[in-house]
Amino acid sequence: MSVRQQRWDIFCRVIDNYGDIGVCWRLARQLAHEHGRELRLWVDDLTVAAKLIPGLRDDAENQQIDGITVRAWQPAFVVDEAAEVVIEAFACELPDPYLHAMAMRSTAPVWINLDYLTAEAWTQGFHLQPSPHPRWPLRKTFYFPGFDADTGGLLREQDLFTRRDACQVNAGMRSRTALRVSLFCYPHAPIAALLQSMADSPRAVHCLVPESSIVPQIAAFFGLPAIRAGERQQQGALTLDILPFLTQDDYDQLLWSCDLNFVRGEDSWIRALWAAKPFVWQPYRQQDALHLVKLQAFLERYQADAVLKQLHAAWVAGPWQTQAWQAVVDQLPSLQTQAKQRCAQLAELPDLAAKLVIFCENFS
Repeated sequence: MSVRQQRWDIFCRVIDNYGDIGVCWRLARQLAHEHGRELRLWVDDLTVAAKLIPGLRDDAENQQIDGITVRAWQPAFVVDEAAEVVIEAFACELPDPYLHAMAMRSTAPVWINLDYLTAEAWTQGFHLQPSPHPRWPLRKTFYFPGFDADTGGLLREQDLFTRRDACQVNAGMRSRTALRVSLFCYPHAPIAALLQSMADSPRAVHCLVPESSIVPQIAAFFGLPAIRAGERQQQGALTLDILPFLTQDDYDQLLWSCDLNFVRGEDSWIRALWAAKPFVWQPYRQQDALHLVKLQAFLERYQADAVLKQLHAAWVAGPWQTQAWQAVVDQLPSLQTQAKQRCAQLAELPDLAAKLVIFCENFS
């Protein structure tokens, strides 16, 4: 396609709580704000999306938010015309009426299946591979985000590091003695064991927990029937605050302000990496323990320190080991240096949105 594409449609099904919509919303914002693309974001669950996207109404089928058109993806799907570029996020399967609209265009659109992020080597062989549709004269291209030049890159806004560094300078001016830790994970993680290790720590620990599905486990640890946003609990060396649900920008600032971050899934994982702080990542659990393969591939690609690998193993696979936690705490200064180095190395590669735009402009 020789004509420079301007209109893009992104389709997103909200499957893993906020991870899928989180990635799609960041991508949509970057494509619109940095690359001047006209964006429609089709979302099948506006109620969930509204918690993440400030100003979004869950009862409006068509609305403008931050320069992006957000459309309700309803079962009775109706569309006037397909866009020049169509992103099918995470194999969400486009509705048949939209496929028909794509086929009716005089020039077939660029159709991209944006896959989940992984550091596994096999993605380099599958990235940008075409797949013809069995019924329509359309061709889908598989697009794999990744950590190497032969993959699709990582989401990273142009001004991200400028905003991060300014926030961290301000945070550095506030003296504190407690270790500051953010906790965002899946409910099956050994949460109580981690909190007990924090409570038994020789150093004071301030744990900040954004409101999420793990709040009941937090309440149970403190022997409470429930705990709400804005409440603080203490036990031993541990002080824990439940934060209100955070927007993406506010969550970034939380990561930037902490000494160690526990993250999960995809969106918070990459934001922790760009925070240039030590972090512990919990991948989404998969059958046949494939998430452990994914974790190992990332730790190798990231060149993680041995103590960081041990804490990941205790956190994701078990059993929990307090000594693994304490080893990371003891070595935080060196881990901080390594986190900055890994962040800088990965930032030398083009970001995902920029690579997508270049690919679509040169598509043929």
